[in-house]
Amino acid sequence: MELTNEFVVPVGVDEAWGLLTDVERIAPCMPGAELQEIDGDEYRGVVKVKVGPITAQYKGKASFVEKDDAAHKAVLRAEGRDTRGQGNANATITATLVSEGGGTKVTVVTDLAITGRAAQFGRGVMADVSTKLLGQFVSCLEKNVLAAGAPAATEAPAAAPEAAPAEVGASREAASVGAGGPAPAGPQTREPGGASDAALAGGASGTNGSQSKAPAAPAGPRQIQSKPAEPVDLLGTAGSPVMKRLLPALLGALVAFLVGRRLRRWRRG
Repeated sequence: MELTNEFVVPVGVDEAWGLLTDVERIAPCMPGAELQEIDGDEYRGVVKVKVGPITAQYKGKASFVEKDDAAHKAVLRAEGRDTRGQGNANATITATLVSEGGGTKVTVVTDLAITGRAAQFGRGVMADVSTKLLGQFVSCLEKNVLAAGAPAATEAPAAAPEAAPAEVGASREAASVGAGGPAPAGPQTREPGGASDAALAGGASGTNGSQSKAPAAPAGPRQIQSKPAEPVDLLGTAGSPVMKRLLPALLGALVAFLVGRRLRRWRRG
């Protein structure tokens, strides 16, 4: 099924583009989603959905298949599987950004294929749910991301005034006296193996490029530390449309239960 949604963010198109393509930054605003790790250009995590007492968790991955900075168009491919093996979901999400007044209009077209329990709701319910979830996402962006803004620049401390040459000379003389008197003129002798030799050896080592390097960062996915996501409550989000879809199924199950019970009694009698 194909779902189309639009929303407006109150920032320029370039700023909106940088924000909306930063998956790690906006992930906490995605309802029901939890980003767990990043491996190169691939983002991995889970999405949780709840229908009444039943909760489904889709574990999957997403990656950009197209990112046009000039046209402000991005295509994201996402796929996930129910952790209990009761369905899967695949989506190709195309987002296009254009300037509108003092803000940016974002058009999101989602080509969604879903199986399992969530598939019983059909396009009408899924369109209503996606619209409301997108509204929650935009509200979170405005409140928790855009409102925060860039951190205020801290003022650099005023530079201390340079000392006059006479003061510099007096300070150096006082320092030499405090250290045991002025340094003797002419060549100085030093014991081999002393601190000076060690310092020179260290300097030579650094000059020759043999200075030890910091250990390289371990290869593999980068783990993301975040609090577990709350499941998206479809009943609470869609309300009556979901109930209208579920009611025939519930009535059918009740009728089947009553008929089966009556048949069992008839056979016993």
